[in-house]
Amino acid sequence: MICKILLTIWMAVIIVASFLYAGAAAGFPGETSRILFFHVPQAWIATLAFLISMIASAVYLAKRRVKADYLAQSAAELGFLFCVLATITGSVFAKATWGAFWNWDPRQTSIVILLMIYGAYFAIRSAVSDPDRRRVFAGVYSILAFVTVPFLVFVVPRITTSLHPENTMNPASPGMDPKTLKVFLGSLFAYTGLFVWMLWLKIRVLRIEGLRNLGIEEL
Repeated sequence: MICKILLTIWMAVIIVASFLYAGAAAGFPGETSRILFFHVPQAWIATLAFLISMIASAVYLAKRRVKADYLAQSAAELGFLFCVLATITGSVFAKATWGAFWNWDPRQTSIVILLMIYGAYFAIRSAVSDPDRRRVFAGVYSILAFVTVPFLVFVVPRITTSLHPENTMNPASPGMDPKTLKVFLGSLFAYTGLFVWMLWLKIRVLRIEGLRNLGIEEL
């Protein structure tokens, strides 16, 4: 309970600080640079979640532990959710900056391909009725799917011409002032905490559903 309260307070502080503490960055129209505090953490969580799903899938394939499959499925679902959120916030930024929600920028295209790849993961899970086979197929696919993540997230946008700003508000660049950096790092921690809490809830739901399918009620 205390962790939930602290997380709620932390998220509220970050939201307020995003608009009232950190200043708008130069070189961006109006207040559009503030989307950094939401868009980048969402993309970070999506990447982290897909990584966790891949690792958990490998553990399941190696040891056949159902809990590992619960973790893999939960992480993949949350990764997909945060990937969608990153796409939406990125589109809002694109509209304000480039005049259209969609510009077929390499980053926009890459994230849509990533969504399609992980959409197939859920299609596999829903298409196979046998639980053991479903977990094995999903585990193998999760590992193969993650191979594309570094390429689509980090490589493609950097080897092609992109409208996406790279250095203007890069945490490693002097272009990010101290206040902005504090809020940015605080947002990363807040989103990571939110992800961990949501992941715990999702795993618990899957565990309860698994017990009920066996005719067992959770104590």
